[in-house]
Amino acid sequence: MKTNTRIEFGDFQTPLALAEEICGVVRARCGDFAAVVEPTCGRGAFLAAAVAAFPRAVLCGREINPAYVEAARAALSEAGFDGRADVGVQDFFSADWNVELSAFPDRLLLLGNPPWVTNAGVAAIGGSNLPVKANFQGMRGLEARTGKANFDISEWMLIQLLEATRLRTAVLAMLCKTATARKFLRYAWQHDGRVARASVHRIDAAKHFGAAVDACLLIAELGGDGPTEADLFTSLDAVRPSQRFGLAGKNLVADLPTYRRGQHLEGFSPYQWRSGLKHDCAPVMELIAAGPGLFRNQLGEVAPLESDIVFPLLKCTHLARGRLAPERWVIVTQRRVGEATDGIAARAPQAWAYLQSHAARFAARKSSIYKSSVPFALFGIGEYAFAPWKVAISALHRPPSFVVVPPLDGQPVMFDDTCYFIPLWSEAEARIVAAVLNSPSAVAFIEALTFPEAKRPVTTELLHRLNFHALAGEAGLLHDWEEVR
Repeated sequence: MKTNTRIEFGDFQTPLALAEEICGVVRARCGDFAAVVEPTCGRGAFLAAAVAAFPRAVLCGREINPAYVEAARAALSEAGFDGRADVGVQDFFSADWNVELSAFPDRLLLLGNPPWVTNAGVAAIGGSNLPVKANFQGMRGLEARTGKANFDISEWMLIQLLEATRLRTAVLAMLCKTATARKFLRYAWQHDGRVARASVHRIDAAKHFGAAVDACLLIAELGGDGPTEADLFTSLDAVRPSQRFGLAGKNLVADLPTYRRGQHLEGFSPYQWRSGLKHDCAPVMELIAAGPGLFRNQLGEVAPLESDIVFPLLKCTHLARGRLAPERWVIVTQRRVGEATDGIAARAPQAWAYLQSHAARFAARKSSIYKSSVPFALFGIGEYAFAPWKVAISALHRPPSFVVVPPLDGQPVMFDDTCYFIPLWSEAEARIVAAVLNSPSAVAFIEALTFPEAKRPVTTELLHRLNFHALAGEAGLLHDWEEVR
């Protein structure tokens, strides 16, 4: 496939040797099957591997690309398959999988490698290989219009197959991103509950697919009630799991044994964690100092800007490396979300002229959160952003490290949206809060909640799960914290 088409269809064809190894793992773990269905069969590597692994099974493959259908039929023939195989052209999104799967006998295996692409990735290249729009993740309000609503196409596909096997037993064995496997299991445990047993087996995606992504084989045995837990294996040939993750309340936990030992540390947070600024216009908004009252943007332009609209900026890499002397600056156009920006013209005419000269870039921002907003709008802004002291953490780095960020020359320091922070009004409280959050008990508990391969290991949801009172007690800082509150 050509590059854009390959991106749109998430086209990473499975090498035959890997398909054979996976079929061996599935057979060893789950036994034999009467039918094997590959809903996105590509060139047929899994179907060919299933010939030897499941010799008594009826085989079925569906694929949107007619040329791949012919290749899959040829692969079956080359594998020496002389039984009944049904391989045909089918768009996954338009298929009625309840009807499709009802034609096959029990001991059904759903096998394969669905597309490795997100809905945002398809949209970015103007593609249309997407399911009918539906908020299947149950997002609400702003989160449904921002990055949280982005999802892997394979996640949607796996959920459709789960729903289509509701009245029968089946095994789902699919290659996918590890994050997708977790999201699927979370959905199944919360909405369906028919996962009798589940496991995740990591694979080397760089070796097999030339892809820099954390990927795995997901095996979910459907049709019976089991624990809301899954074993994580470091490789396909690993004999024992390295970890056990699962559902704790409404949330996933990366390391269940450690979590259970520290479960008393979960609870109410007296602090409201905040995200840094979101503006989606870094070439214009993020600057470096170029002289007294002068700033250079990422386009190489130098402009005079009033000091009361430009603030020091830290990014997640600065926090992770402990570099607290700001090297960048950011224009802050509002003090709260939705505030009118036309007042800038009077109080900061140079900044207003600069913003107006780049109005087209702001108008071209793609996120729907800006569509009905005032000109030059921000998100992640409020009075809390102007607190003089902050305790901040990078959302993208591990191990967790909480940093005290003081004001710079009387100005509060801002963060980008890869950081989270607590706004505070005294240095004493900031120092104690950071000491509590960096204590061994807090770090161990956060690590138990954190999936290391996640793009954003630290989230506000995770931070709000911390029982600060209990953590302060374990750190021996409860009295000191109560004194400065």
